[in-house]
Amino acid sequence: MVNEPETVQLRLASGQGLVTRTVLQTAPRDALPSETPVIDISRVFSPSIDDRRAVAREIGDAAANIGFFYISNHGVPDAVIANAYKTALAFFRQDLETKLRAKIAPSQGKTSGYRPFASQQINPDEGADHREAFSWAYDATYDPEVGDINAVPEHARKYIMADESPWEATSYMPELKSALVLYFQSCLALARALTRSFALSLHLPEDHLDSKVKYPDVMMLLNYYPKKEPQSPADAQRQVSMGSHTDFRLFTILWQDSTGGLQILNRGGQWINGLPVPGTFVVNIGDFMQRITNDRYVSTVHRAKNQTGQERVSIPFFWGFGLQERCGVLESCVGEGQGRKYDEISTHEYVSSRSRQLVTWGNEMDDCDGVGL
Repeated sequence: MVNEPETVQLRLASGQGLVTRTVLQTAPRDALPSETPVIDISRVFSPSIDDRRAVAREIGDAAANIGFFYISNHGVPDAVIANAYKTALAFFRQDLETKLRAKIAPSQGKTSGYRPFASQQINPDEGADHREAFSWAYDATYDPEVGDINAVPEHARKYIMADESPWEATSYMPELKSALVLYFQSCLALARALTRSFALSLHLPEDHLDSKVKYPDVMMLLNYYPKKEPQSPADAQRQVSMGSHTDFRLFTILWQDSTGGLQILNRGGQWINGLPVPGTFVVNIGDFMQRITNDRYVSTVHRAKNQTGQERVSIPFFWGFGLQERCGVLESCVGEGQGRKYDEISTHEYVSSRSRQLVTWGNEMDDCDGVGL
């Protein structure tokens, strides 16, 4: 007789409320290339619509399979990435008192700034996250397609937090702002290009979603996982660097260093390692994308576990429709004989409800950013 592998029930906040997943208690294995493919997206920028449709099909297949894939030839310069990484390390390696000058102040309506070690618990059942973070919310002033926040219509501008406090608090190291702004702007261009690819992948006109990301809902996050002493096997099994979760918005563009630590829960309930691939970003589907595609595209549970004894940096860039926008299930995602599984909802209402879920569930240490790895 073959013994069935042991399982546990994992609780999660999700777009459908509090849900549970059955998780195998087997050691995580490395992801197969078929599970997390590397997609050359150079054709996204091709003048040929046939080229753009071809890469959109690859993106659509990956989004429907497990909701995670890598992109290469993405157009973000290596130097921009390297400078963001270097300045992130320089910031986090400072003493705590210096970093606390930039501490985020949610009570004052601030959404950007520094969060100390273990000040968040993305999954309350898994305890405090063993990481520090620095976040920066979308500011139209730094968007090359906008530039002047006063040019943004009032119905959209009221949702945009033009918060200079993180840069004021770190004015002693101006290279941090300059490096992160360039990285932010590069990711804005990439995210808008990918939005058009997703539209094509769903058999929509290429520009179908463009108006909804003119003033997007964006959060850029620097995650820092400090060096840790090796743990006992039992401790390593329990402790996460960032708790199990799904992301809120349309999709996330993630850069991770060579340390490793990203883990993805596949459909069989097995944790698999999303190993670093040089020269790539990881892209993963968020809850709102799953919602508007009628569950065609998959928002997959993931977490971070840094057990290497080395420091780790990751930079997720969360991308969504503007908070003023509304969207229901897209017409092309409703098959014959199918109904719409979800009602129309505004981005603001949806993101706010997902944030409240975590607080209601017991995550009272701090607000979350929606959320990252």
